Amino acid sequence: MALSDKVWDALTTVLRMNERVITLSETVKSQQQRIEDLTGRVIRLETALELAVATRRGRSLPPGRQGVIARRARP
Repeated sequence: MALSDKVWDALTTVLRMNERVITLSETVKSQQQRIEDLTGRVIRLETALELAVATRRGRSLPPGRQGVIARRARP
C-alpha cells in the first residue's frame, strides 16, 4: 500500500502543479496584453509629443526676426 500511496501523492502533486501552470499561463497572457496596450499608448504619446515639438519649432521665429515680420504685416 505504501507504493500506491506514493504514486497517488505524486499524481495529485502533478495535477496541482498543472493547475498552477495553467493559472500562471493565463496571468502571463493577461500581462502581455496589458504591456502591448501600454506600448501602443506610449507610441501614440511619443508621436503626439514629436508633432507638438515640430509644430512649435515651425511656428516660432528666430530672435530678432519677430519685429521684421510684424512690420511687414502692417499696411
